This record gives sequence, structure tokens and C-alpha cells, in this order.
Amino acid sequence: MRKNDNAAVHNARLTKEFFQENNITLLDHPACSPDLNPIENIWGWMAREVYKNGHQFQTVDALREAIFNTWSNVPTSLLETLASSMPKRLFEVINKNGGATHY
Repeated sequence: MRKNDNAAVHNARLTKEFFQENNITLLDHPACSPDLNPIENIWGWMAREVYKNGHQFQTVDALREAIFNTWSNVPTSLLETLASSMPKRLFEVINKNGGATHY
């Protein structure tokens, strides 16, 4: 009987079992590798947009609004570029044995 109480340890085990049962091979990669996490590039883009031209905010609400507006306007082309870069990112991480890449 499988325990399914949504505890992280049980979900991780069930996920691993699913991959094994379905013959899905997983790649080993460094934990929390920013090279394999394109969201880091989006955060960088957003920070540059929010503070473009040295913009400073007088209130937390103004900053929050700018962040939400920027998030709502992430260009599709940026998302497509980041998604299409994943094979190259994986290749470079593998070639560097998990070491730093230019991403």
C-alpha cells in the first residue's frame, strides 16, 4: 500500500517510482544549479526593467506595482529563447562536470 499524505519524502519516493516504472532516465545535475534554472535569467531581466534609468520608488506599493507590471509583460521571445537554450545549458553543464558555465 502506498502512503500518499503529500509529505515531501513520500512525494519524492512516488516520483522516483513513477520514473522507474515508466523507464524515464533522469540526468544527474548539481542541486539548485542556476545554470539549469532559467528563472534566474528572468529575475535579472525583471530587475533591470524595474530599475531602468535609475528609477527609485518612494513606496513599497509603487515598487510592488512595478514588479507585478513587469512580470505581466515578460516578453514571449525571452521565454522562448530561454526554453530553447536548455539543450545547450545541459550540454555545457555535462561537459563541465557540473562546474560553472557561462549561463
